[in-house]
Amino acid sequence: MEADSRATPFLLVGLGNPGERYEQTPHNLGFLVIDRLAERHRIRVSRKEARSLTGTGTVEGIPVVLAKPQTYMNLSGGAVGALLAKHGARAEDLVLVYDDLDLPWTAVRIRPKGSPGGHHGVESVIRAVGTSEFPRVRLGIAGYKVGDGAEFVLSPFRRGQKEELDELLDHAAQAVTSIISEGVGMAMTRFNRRARGKQTEEE
Repeated sequence: MEADSRATPFLLVGLGNPGERYEQTPHNLGFLVIDRLAERHRIRVSRKEARSLTGTGTVEGIPVVLAKPQTYMNLSGGAVGALLAKHGARAEDLVLVYDDLDLPWTAVRIRPKGSPGGHHGVESVIRAVGTSEFPRVRLGIAGYKVGDGAEFVLSPFRRGQKEELDELLDHAAQAVTSIISEGVGMAMTRFNRRARGKQTEEE
């Protein structure tokens, strides 16, 4: 896709919570993927607009806005809706990146649309945007029943997770790039993957 063929940019949004306390927790994987994209493509994510930190630039020659809503996770929709309106973008121009308790750690799952699956941040975005038909990248953090979900997602990464985090962020950043440059279908084929050691796909 040529850069000048798009009238509006892709809005690449990672979900998370603002503040140093939450930086290195599973619930902030969305933020960390945006940071990895920013680093790779030399985009500074520091502009304050629409209750978010944003940065504009290009990825593979395609215009993008990278964004990290600063509203706290469960209110992310207000920021995402405002960003879409500000940049004249549509729901299909949005790519949402977030953690998912239902998928095992290191699993990556791209979907063109779908339900929030109990993720309150995604619920907020769907309410604000008015549709669930936008691409998303789900990053696995558990895949098993946890006792206290809120405590689990807001606890610091464990040592073993930290050792695998860098590779996971690289893979997820490449998946986002593939969505906007090759389309969701091709990205799903190339980047959807099982967690390490898993023999069957998780839904």
